[in-house]
Amino acid sequence: MKTAYKRLNQYDRFEIEKLIALGKNNLQIASALSVHPSTISRERNRLRNEPYNAIKALGFAVEKSLNKRGGKKKMDNNPKLKNFVYSHLKLHWSPQQISNALKQFYPFDPSMQISHESIYYHIYVQPKKEIEKLLISQLRQKRNYRGNVRRGVDKRTTIKDPIRIDERPEDVITREIPGHWEGDLVLGKNRESAIGTLVERTTRFLIIVPLKKKDATSVRKAFEKAFSNIPKHLKLSLTYDNGTEMAQHKLFTKNSKVKVYFAHPYSPWERPTNENTNGLIRDYFPKGTDFNLVTKKELNTIQNQINERPRKTLEYDSPLNTISRLYMIQNFI
Repeated sequence: MKTAYKRLNQYDRFEIEKLIALGKNNLQIASALSVHPSTISRERNRLRNEPYNAIKALGFAVEKSLNKRGGKKKMDNNPKLKNFVYSHLKLHWSPQQISNALKQFYPFDPSMQISHESIYYHIYVQPKKEIEKLLISQLRQKRNYRGNVRRGVDKRTTIKDPIRIDERPEDVITREIPGHWEGDLVLGKNRESAIGTLVERTTRFLIIVPLKKKDATSVRKAFEKAFSNIPKHLKLSLTYDNGTEMAQHKLFTKNSKVKVYFAHPYSPWERPTNENTNGLIRDYFPKGTDFNLVTKKELNTIQNQINERPRKTLEYDSPLNTISRLYMIQNFI
């Protein structure tokens, strides 16, 4: 077990809340998060006799940090900083992007520095609910709570013999070698329809996979068909979440030669490229869309528009140009 000091972040706190709901003790939780048991004990004691709540615990942690800096709430006491944050939230920048931008624009001005955690805290702990609602509406995912936690016992079917993301080769993490993909489903109205999404990690190239059904067999066959048109050297691995639609991962790997790695439960940040791309798709197909009514031609049109869009992470080149220029591959989808 890792015993070195580690500062808990918001994801750790939601994981703690989930593990408590599953009946885990402090030692088991500490082991799962690779921290010392005393870290978990101190964290749970933040709320004293109240049941542990990740949002409240985050609030106490941020408030304690603010108090160490003189008890001042930075944004409320700095109109220039507050205006910068609010104006960029209005442009749908994430708190992480805003925090990083402040470091670039004001590298020598500590008064214009603020962590993304403090921005989230400012948004979700507003005394005026109408302001809180407005600020939340400017976040991409517009959740009424912070994070991506699901409480209680995981009732989904367990994936048999999953190969966890920890076992992926180093070159998957660095994105230096193309051919490593992330996959997911985008669900439609009442979770009764869906499309598949496959995104290549290095080039950000997207494949939207039409699905007649979202059961394991249908998804496996549809993904196999999508990968069948991709050159061998560009289909090395697929990182997926824990959805039961990938329950036939062994047969999928046998047929497609693409090895599947599974992210940890409730850890969407382990598939950041796919999560971000699904957000782009939601701009075209908002929640409540019935994908049974969306044609393959429409999906191809959206896929092409996203692949032709310049990306900052690609130095304003597009995914299509990047994958075509580097490997001189045309029309392989």
